[in-house]
Amino acid sequence: MNWSALEVLLSGVNKYSTVFGRIWLSMVFVFRVMVFVVAAQRVWGDESKDFVCNTAQPGCTNVCYDSIFPISHIRLWALQLIFVTCPSLMVVGHVKYREKKDTQYTTTHKGNHLYANPGKKRGGLWWTYLVSLIFKAGFDAGFLYILYYVYHGYDMPRLSKCSLEPCPNTVDCYISRPTEKKIFTIFMVVSSAVCVLMCICEMIYLICKRFQKILRRKAESDRRMFTQNHEMVPLAAPRSVFRSRSSIRVDPTISVRNLSNIKAEELIEKQLCKAVLAHFM
Repeated sequence: MNWSALEVLLSGVNKYSTVFGRIWLSMVFVFRVMVFVVAAQRVWGDESKDFVCNTAQPGCTNVCYDSIFPISHIRLWALQLIFVTCPSLMVVGHVKYREKKDTQYTTTHKGNHLYANPGKKRGGLWWTYLVSLIFKAGFDAGFLYILYYVYHGYDMPRLSKCSLEPCPNTVDCYISRPTEKKIFTIFMVVSSAVCVLMCICEMIYLICKRFQKILRRKAESDRRMFTQNHEMVPLAAPRSVFRSRSSIRVDPTISVRNLSNIKAEELIEKQLCKAVLAHFM
């Protein structure tokens, strides 16, 4: 299978992913796909050829091998990687649909855009992204359970007992390189568990961020409604209402005696002005 083509296709998801999504994608391609392609396939390449049972009975070795290895680890991991990476294509397809819809809207509405950013996780795209995370975590957890159920754990025994027909009695069967296969099995199981954890963390992050936005919008709407229903009214009238136009500002530090002298001087000036006017008339 051409895994590089799948990597190129899914690398576009990085533009729409959060930090947890980028870590998940790096975990998948660095610690799972590369290990699977470079090392794991070579380790399991001789599993049927080097599987040996201490009997010469025809067909006994094949029957025992089928009982001990119902499904090959390599094929199971290949299916797991395909199923786990496919939900990310839902997000890419949804974004492409939005971009096409925005282009059609721009053509018919004189340059106006339907989406300010088609890749922003809002509305239906947010739900598509969340559903893809649920599928990815579910597929990984499901395949981990299948591996545990089929092989009765993640161990790789050096010796296996087999008493199925046409074996004449209970025979001992030996697996090629069991320690190396056990190490790779545990590595793939741990990397799958970390990917499940990344998906769960990203789901929690998206849901918490969505609730935070909802609470912020609700607080803003409540504040706006409060300001509309409670108009600010002054508690007291301005001082200009109580001040008459003919009022004269008087220095509060002036004494009563000086004040009477000022009034007397003003009265004398008025009388002198009247006398001068009467003389000239």
